[in-house]
Amino acid sequence: MPITRHFVSEIYRESIGEADLNADLLDASKMLAKEDKAGRAWCREHGYQGYTSYASLNDLPQRATCFDQLVRVLKTHTETFAAHLQMDLRGKRLKLDSLWVNVLEPGGSHTGHIHPHCVMSGTYYVRVPDGASSLKFEDPRLAMMMAAPAPREDADDEHRRFVYVAPRAGEVLLWESWLRHEVTVNRATTPRISISFNYRV
Repeated sequence: MPITRHFVSEIYRESIGEADLNADLLDASKMLAKEDKAGRAWCREHGYQGYTSYASLNDLPQRATCFDQLVRVLKTHTETFAAHLQMDLRGKRLKLDSLWVNVLEPGGSHTGHIHPHCVMSGTYYVRVPDGASSLKFEDPRLAMMMAAPAPREDADDEHRRFVYVAPRAGEVLLWESWLRHEVTVNRATTPRISISFNYRV
């Protein structure tokens, strides 16, 4: 058929495959969730079901070696994805803007959002128990579709309005920061633990 594809939204997914690093990140995340009083207070105040260091700690790579190791590993993945997206960085490199831990308790979720002022965002999954949340991505054209019919139930992912990605422990997902996404309800019986991050130019 005489069809070309344009305005593609792409998601990068790769296994990091470093069991020792993942085990260290799990221990460090649990420690932060226990000891970060300011972070726990922020979660209570904002109704976050679990723990996040998003609003309390901005120096994780300096706090624990495993976070610094993760940043080093992520560098290759973000550069690979940026090259694939054919980003014109004008001789500059992507720089880590923020890195934070998420411990999402059973029943917890994170509503739809984007990451303003950043270029690339992503999450590394430390622990993903059976039944844990998927990451839900939204077609960025959704608000402009007006009377467009919904896709058929058997439509492929490229033609859906929402795509659900069920991550596995040890995987990293990357996407452009303007792509709206949300964490669906954690239906597991134990917490899902992840580390999210943003990059800017």
